[in-house]
Amino acid sequence: MANVSVYNMEGSEVGKLDLNDSVFAVDVNEHLMHMAVVLQLANKRQGTQKAKTRSEVSGGGRKPWRQKGTGHARQGSTRSPQWTGGGVVFAPTPRDYSFKMNKKEKAGAIKSALTTKVNEEKFFVMDSLKFDEIKTK
Repeated sequence: MANVSVYNMEGSEVGKLDLNDSVFAVDVNEHLMHMAVVLQLANKRQGTQKAKTRSEVSGGGRKPWRQKGTGHARQGSTRSPQWTGGGVVFAPTPRDYSFKMNKKEKAGAIKSALTTKVNEEKFFVMDSLKFDEIKTK
């Protein structure tokens, strides 16, 4: 069992606490931790970007000039992508970036993260969090 120091509000050590090995001493799975972080970041994405394709831009229904005899390149619409004011070729559309992670995978990621913090000695316990008054400044 791993031991961790217990501190009071003044920052002095007041005792030791035994940690459960099934949570704080597991094999660290960096892949699960990475998946959990990527899941959090992906689920925060808004995914609302949008641009108009040639079919969504208003106008452009009439052929700009006849097919032959003008010296111009043949064109069918003024809203095709090579025209100014035309649509975007592969325009971004709104999409959902979120994905899910299984319960056991989430638990394994949390246990791996806690084990890593205990191994790096960056894990501590407070005996209580009692403040005289609540201050926001």
